[in-house]
Amino acid sequence: MKVKTILVSQPRPKLENSPFFDLQKKRKVKIDFVPFIHVKGATVKEIRLQKIDLTKFSAIILTSRYAVDHYFRICEKMRFKVPDSMKYFCQSEAVAFYLQKYVVYRKRKIYVGKRSFADLCPIIEKHNSETFLLPTTNKLKPEVPNLLNSLEINWKQSVFYKTVISDLSEFANVTYDILVFFSPSGIESLIHNFPDFKQNNTRIAVFGAITKKAVEENGLKVDVFAPSPKFPSMSMALDSYIANVNKNKKR
Repeated sequence: MKVKTILVSQPRPKLENSPFFDLQKKRKVKIDFVPFIHVKGATVKEIRLQKIDLTKFSAIILTSRYAVDHYFRICEKMRFKVPDSMKYFCQSEAVAFYLQKYVVYRKRKIYVGKRSFADLCPIIEKHNSETFLLPTTNKLKPEVPNLLNSLEINWKQSVFYKTVISDLSEFANVTYDILVFFSPSGIESLIHNFPDFKQNNTRIAVFGAITKKAVEENGLKVDVFAPSPKFPSMSMALDSYIANVNKNKKR
């Protein structure tokens, strides 16, 4: 069956040069963006209940832009002035670049991993005299604390923000040719909102092996997968799939 409509389970991209917009024009398909999950910041009371004293930490481990935003949000609400001596350990260049929203980059001690959390760990281990805070989500992958526990460092985890399922009731009677997911949380939201969901002729596109596993564990079929050596991005995988199924086919 031809593909005419796609629902991406994320917020609409802010950049107008998003590959999804290029795909929309190239393949003449309608693409909607709806966040299946959203992030809710923890309150000061919730942070205090976790017995977190911001003054006790000399280093911060930042795994995402959300972690950056909510760490500085809580600091402001608790009237804690982050000292210039604070060290920042960022999982990737993207996180480190985003950190500039809050600190003057060249005047701070910032350490950056290549991409995965495992890449950052050797850098963290070299600074084992520091006391580390990991501001994170309630949906943290077990890999992260497991890796930190394998290092001989003093660290503490605290939930600074939560991943919350969005209300999708307005889409109860709406169907799309392809649903696109980037995380298991997106699948969790789909099943939570529509417990009787039947895939029927709807194709499902997923990014990452963990997301693929979540789809299959819920008895659903993955039709489009990324990344792969041939299609490193979701937009490329979708482009190839649409080109194939729309070629000389009638709906």
